[in-house]
Amino acid sequence: MKCLILAAGYATRLFPLTENFPKPLLQVGKSTILDMLIDDIASTGFIDEYVVISNHRFYEHFSKWSDTRRETIHVIDDGTMTNETRLGAVRDILFAVESMNICDDVLVIAGDNVLDFSLKGFLEFSKEKGASCVMCHEENDPAKKRKTAIITKDANGLITSYEEKPAVPKGNHAVPPFYAYPERDIKRIPEALCEGMNADAPGSFAAWLSKNEDVYAYEMPGKRYDVGDLESYEEVKRRFDSDK
Repeated sequence: MKCLILAAGYATRLFPLTENFPKPLLQVGKSTILDMLIDDIASTGFIDEYVVISNHRFYEHFSKWSDTRRETIHVIDDGTMTNETRLGAVRDILFAVESMNICDDVLVIAGDNVLDFSLKGFLEFSKEKGASCVMCHEENDPAKKRKTAIITKDANGLITSYEEKPAVPKGNHAVPPFYAYPERDIKRIPEALCEGMNADAPGSFAAWLSKNEDVYAYEMPGKRYDVGDLESYEEVKRRFDSDK
């Protein structure tokens, strides 16, 4: 199984901190955000190769960082230079699959999230289901539900509805940017794009796929910290600096 790490964003809400430095390499506790994610994923034994999708501006930062890791990590440059010209998360996934000629199941994650639990349970869940899977957590704040992906699911975890930023949410389970796709499903991205799927939101493909295939949702056993702005970054640092 390969791990694709989405790291081509420009983190404009964290300026000036990320104006010339990638958000996934910001320090949290004793490590960086990206090191924390890979340390955990590597410990599960499911992944044999990593691909970090960077923009052109931050490519050298990630290349130098990858030299510090013992895992097989490929850093690829999607060629964009500004937030306005970015490819979008789904096109970055497709760019990685095609440029690396990936013929395997994939774990797709955003490189700027901090978790206080291991992804091992999610990977075991996806293997058991033998189908595409997403993670989810309960979200009861109406304003937050309108700004994220919301699903409904049955007792077995099968997704029964999946909407990106719904004006009137049908459920209360939000989907963070962590996805497991079998090889057969990841190959359907071009089909989804041809049908007009939004390429910017990373969950758009999972939403499209859920209308065409069985997709399951795994309930997170802990908390996910989205480092979206300076305030949230300071909050995460306070939380994890206490663990030093």
